[in-house]
Amino acid sequence: MKIALEQAKKAQALEEVPVGAILVSREGEILSKTHNLKECTSDPTGHAEILALRKASKNLNSWRLEGATMYVTLEPCMMCTGALIQSRVTRVVFGAYDPKGGMIESLSKGLEIKELNHRIEARGGVLKDECGKILSDFFKLKRLKNKMVDS
Repeated sequence: MKIALEQAKKAQALEEVPVGAILVSREGEILSKTHNLKECTSDPTGHAEILALRKASKNLNSWRLEGATMYVTLEPCMMCTGALIQSRVTRVVFGAYDPKGGMIESLSKGLEIKELNHRIEARGGVLKDECGKILSDFFKLKRLKNKMVDS
């Protein structure tokens, strides 16, 4: 998770929402590490999780990422939860909970839908204070900048 936090700081330096993700193989090898690039790329799918899945899939020449664990600093949204299921990731570990968009525990239990053909183990709240702080600091600064512009 500390590597994912380093990635979140890279996103923050680009004025992206500071979310970072890494994908690790069953053997502990880092398959990919990324951060949000939604603003820089003008791509609504530019979330850290999606980018990490794409990069790992390309490097492995396979969309099936069985055995892999995704570490991400913020609870995945609906799109990212769906992508994790589609990629057959085995486990997702996230830091901060997302009461406005989290689809693993906060808004919905997206991984617990009985009809899904793939199950993912999930664990939330890992380094949640550090993961939450980088996000809350980012948005406080953003609101302050907006307030100064509006004045």
